[in-house]
Amino acid sequence: MDTLIDDLSSRLAHRLRLERDSRGWSLADLAERSGVSRATISKIERAEVSPTAVVLVRLASAFDLTLAGLMLRAEGHGGRLSRAADQAVWRDPETGYLRRQVFSRPDHPIEIIKVEMPARQRVTLPAASYLHIRQVLWVLSGALVLTDGGERHELRAGDCLGFGPPAEVTFANEGNAPCTYVVALVRS
Repeated sequence: MDTLIDDLSSRLAHRLRLERDSRGWSLADLAERSGVSRATISKIERAEVSPTAVVLVRLASAFDLTLAGLMLRAEGHGGRLSRAADQAVWRDPETGYLRRQVFSRPDHPIEIIKVEMPARQRVTLPAASYLHIRQVLWVLSGALVLTDGGERHELRAGDCLGFGPPAEVTFANEGNAPCTYVVALVRS
């Protein structure tokens, strides 16, 4: 699995540079639009560091993309069948959060993502990451506390939650065991 993670990090680095170059932006332009430092963007584009989920959301938002949209562009285009061995996997270097892109195609409106959130970890994503999508979250194992627009939801295995209007969202595993959940989303 580490090979898949390393491969996706390399493709993300390349994709970020392509997105920036296609807009004619300098590192300073992207830094100003995203709130991420030029030095950090440069290191990410050279694949010297792996960006955190929060940094990826900021960069995607600067390009007027969702995190899912940026990942989809980096992961390439597959066929209708998504084999487990070919699914892109990415690990957030800050939290250990593991994201598997189970299904995505540019010509299909639905994406499926499986996430493993380690014990005692949390990720907060800004409202901008939810501007162009609608999604539901289904907990497969463990427990997750999701705070969506200031409303706290305590989810256990089998629980499913539909997200509200775009708002800052915190995914928190407050327990001592990992939590696994699936996110299904539709791009608008």
